[in-house]
Amino acid sequence: MPELPEVETYRRFLDELVVAETIAAFEVKDNHVLAMSEEVLREALIGHTITGTSRLGKNCFLHLSSGQVLVFHFGMTGDVGAYRHEADAPRFTRVALHLVSGMRIAFVDPRKFGRIRLAESPEAYQKAKKLGPDALAITIEQLRTALSRRKTLLKPLLLDQHITAGLGNWIVDEVLFQAKIHPERIAATLTEAEFKRLHAAIQLVLKTAITHEATYRNFPASFLIHAREWDDSATPGTDKHLYCPRHPGTQIVKTYVGGRATYTCPRCQPEIQP
Repeated sequence: MPELPEVETYRRFLDELVVAETIAAFEVKDNHVLAMSEEVLREALIGHTITGTSRLGKNCFLHLSSGQVLVFHFGMTGDVGAYRHEADAPRFTRVALHLVSGMRIAFVDPRKFGRIRLAESPEAYQKAKKLGPDALAITIEQLRTALSRRKTLLKPLLLDQHITAGLGNWIVDEVLFQAKIHPERIAATLTEAEFKRLHAAIQLVLKTAITHEATYRNFPASFLIHAREWDDSATPGTDKHLYCPRHPGTQIVKTYVGGRATYTCPRCQPEIQP
């Protein structure tokens, strides 16, 4: 699933291509990805200029000269692309914005779980979807307020988009590893020092992922992500990536927390409650 770093990469890609461009046509190849009427979308888009882009969590916004925003939510497999000629359209293009310049912007989604819709503003969309602050922008005070009285497991709370928008499964595992906090800690038991480490780790992981355009194999060797079983940087036939990057003799443990596969270092992230 595209997470916050991937969506920020998509946003930057779009920002370079579409800002100040006017939409000439709205081509729908598969209306399954439309969260509202095709005709309503077409009327709201054609003839309007894209004035900017923004992002909230895993949602990307194209700001229109009408004052509305076009919202891209990428679901499990969504992506964006650009092309000029139909023969070059990316495979699984579901919707294309035709720009006056001749460029076409593709909403690509093999599994069709993504959605396209209009909103009056990013703030209106955030309120309607009850999304928390963007994970890249959340302050330590907002994080502490959201978590400090919750007597439930920390990892599911960090995955809750109502608390903070944009943290996915692997990101939360990485954040907790970098913060040296066990995912099954009760949120209300975190100390002030741990809240500071947690907030700093969120910023570190997200900014690192964005810097590397979410190409995980290029992350620093100190990151837990290289120990995940799906990491394509692992050498086939070896288990060298199954050990803690801080403690090479300590094997990473895979469990399930809140029904989600979870990777921890038992030495870095002790289970003992303070």
